[in-house]
Amino acid sequence: MGATYALGRTVIRPLARLVYRPHIDGKHHVPRTGPVIFASNHLSFIDSIAIPVAAPRPVHFLAKASYFESWSSRQFFTAIGAIPVQRGAGQAALDALDQQRRLLDAGRAVALYPEGTRSLDGRLYKGRTGVAFLALQTGAPVVPVGLRGTDKMMPVGAKAPSLRHRITVSFGAPLDLAHFGPATSGRARRLATDEIMSAIHTLSGQELANAYNEAPAESPIERIKQVLPHERR
Repeated sequence: MGATYALGRTVIRPLARLVYRPHIDGKHHVPRTGPVIFASNHLSFIDSIAIPVAAPRPVHFLAKASYFESWSSRQFFTAIGAIPVQRGAGQAALDALDQQRRLLDAGRAVALYPEGTRSLDGRLYKGRTGVAFLALQTGAPVVPVGLRGTDKMMPVGAKAPSLRHRITVSFGAPLDLAHFGPATSGRARRLATDEIMSAIHTLSGQELANAYNEAPAESPIERIKQVLPHERR
């Protein structure tokens, strides 16, 4: 990432803060060194720009590999700390977790969305356990993040952020999840995930959906899978 990312931190970050004037709360909660996972609610495409802009330390996040296909797009996403990944289930999901684990092992910060995808109705959905798995496996503390107003600044379908709206980025106190148990325990992952989502809810103030944020099932088999009590990663 080298020079392109350094340029982004030096130029894009302060410029974005000057133009969009985000409200930032709780920066003192963010550890300045060592591995850390930012776990946030997800309302808009701009969330992955808002967190690196507001955070007091470099933050990396995974973005769809298709965003890196053109030179200009690749330079922009690299400048804001994005790392390309093939989205999907199975091996693609394991590869994504492995990339995040390597970043944490190197003492870096990563941003993740436990809901898995953007909330289109503004509610906070149940968290999948991948974030907790990563935290329990690496020992990295989790800093909950509550984003407010990003869906108004850049709603779904918008081509650029609006200057008419301001956003709020709130960082909560770091969560040490080790007391829940090992990463191999499904119960530990579920309880740790619920604590993360509770902290995000406190910061974001969203209405709780009490369901997973999933696309409508396209077949009877998929509908059955969605109602079974399996663990969402």
